[in-house]
Amino acid sequence: MSQHTVLVIDDSATIRKLVDRHLSAVGYRVVLAANAEEGVQLAAEIMPDLVLLDHQLPGTTGYNVATQLSETEALRQIPVVISSTLRKKAYAEYIDLDNVVDMLPKPYTEELLQTTVANAIETAAMIVGSQSGGSAVPEVINAQDEAALTGNFSFFGLRELLDFLNNGQKLGVLEVEAGRTRIRFHLEKGRIQGVYAHGIDPHEVEQMTARLPKSLTNLAPVLKMTVGGRSCTEIDGFVQLLDQKVLDPRLMSKLLRFQASILVRFAFTQKLTAFRFEAGHTPNTLHRSLPLDISLLALLVEAAIYSDDQLQIDDQTTFVRRAIRGQNLDRAGLSARHMNLMNVLSEPKDARELVRTLGWDSDEVGQVLLAFEQAELIERRVQSCAGLFVVFEPDPTHAQRLRESLEASDNRYSGKVVRDKLALQLVLKRTIPHSLIFAGDDEAACALIGKILDYDDPQIEQMQRIVLTSDRSHRDEWTQQLGFRVDSTLARQSTATQLFAVLDRLQSGKNTPPPLATAGSIDSPLLVNAGAAS
Repeated sequence: MSQHTVLVIDDSATIRKLVDRHLSAVGYRVVLAANAEEGVQLAAEIMPDLVLLDHQLPGTTGYNVATQLSETEALRQIPVVISSTLRKKAYAEYIDLDNVVDMLPKPYTEELLQTTVANAIETAAMIVGSQSGGSAVPEVINAQDEAALTGNFSFFGLRELLDFLNNGQKLGVLEVEAGRTRIRFHLEKGRIQGVYAHGIDPHEVEQMTARLPKSLTNLAPVLKMTVGGRSCTEIDGFVQLLDQKVLDPRLMSKLLRFQASILVRFAFTQKLTAFRFEAGHTPNTLHRSLPLDISLLALLVEAAIYSDDQLQIDDQTTFVRRAIRGQNLDRAGLSARHMNLMNVLSEPKDARELVRTLGWDSDEVGQVLLAFEQAELIERRVQSCAGLFVVFEPDPTHAQRLRESLEASDNRYSGKVVRDKLALQLVLKRTIPHSLIFAGDDEAACALIGKILDYDDPQIEQMQRIVLTSDRSHRDEWTQQLGFRVDSTLARQSTATQLFAVLDRLQSGKNTPPPLATAGSIDSPLLVNAGAAS
């Protein structure tokens, strides 16, 4: 069955929503227009198979619209059905218009609406199969339950709305509007069970089929039907074939998951306007037979992998995990591999660090980062400091004086002052600094630093070493005394300004600043991976 397009021109929002619901449910693509001018413009753009036209419109009448359509060469073959509470009195005005093929009296039932539209399209022998959909319908059709929740996206996003419903284990359908496209999410047991769309542009559907994995390319024609989520004989036939084991349910489940991921990404990348949640609404037979039972995050990650979007990697941008109260923490369907990326973002890391830490290629890291960012699980931070340093100063008086000086400084460098071995291990386990500053007058401190610097790792070798000492010996003497390279010495009672001056001098003597690196613990290999300079 080819999908026919019905253009509804009616100033009643209630009618448009009702028509949209009842015609979409049986496979039509519905496009909305709230006034005559918009309706005529849309008719020329999408060439619908039928126009359902309200007799009484703001500033004009259905007769004037039907006349304008009939006098336009490209539009005169489009059949028009007039809808009005005036019934025969209104219909009499249209007798002389060849394009008006029927009358739909208000109020009417769902069955009468569907029968009238089907008969008008069939008898008028329509031409073009059309485009996207909107929503419309008369004050008629058998009463429809009020939506349990309605609103717009002025003050919150789709992720927040889905989290709210899934955290509450709500059963029903969430419909969101993006232009003339409406995306419907079937929710149950705190997860997404199915996603489909009404009024989606055929060009978008073609792009979806072009992205199908190789294992699903033979199901491209099926996707063109399932994407609309409609109930029709073809879909029911597929369900019967699944029940009879003629079709592989695993492939169909994979197709529905692919479809859901692409539509979820579409919803997250479009400007959304309104939403409505219909509590207790059940899906069609196909989605009932093959529920996805999947998390939003898993669908966003899968969609990102199918997309062509590329993460722009630079040395100044880092990513870090964020915690949001009320956020849905379900990760159903997300691979342990991709979940691991979240685990390593307890501290800010740039994309290059993540590539080295995880051992993935940069494309995969970028795709998963983009998906996590869409789900608002991580955030970007821009490194504004010139470098990261760690000061190991066991003496409490010296340590406190330096901390106070750093707090009052210009902060062009970022760093920490630690006093004991455990604190130093914790800092280095998270990030290897550009510069390591330590108390050279303390034998235990020197021994510990010597142990840290004893690892044969290029990242340790690049780390700048600065000795805090009351002995103003030349750095070469300290290198000889300690047994490892010392880049500079600094008076133990120095201020942040004096420390930064040494760091500036060391940085200016290199083509690039030393890299930040992800570290392990001191008792295991200290450095695990290195990152790019920030």
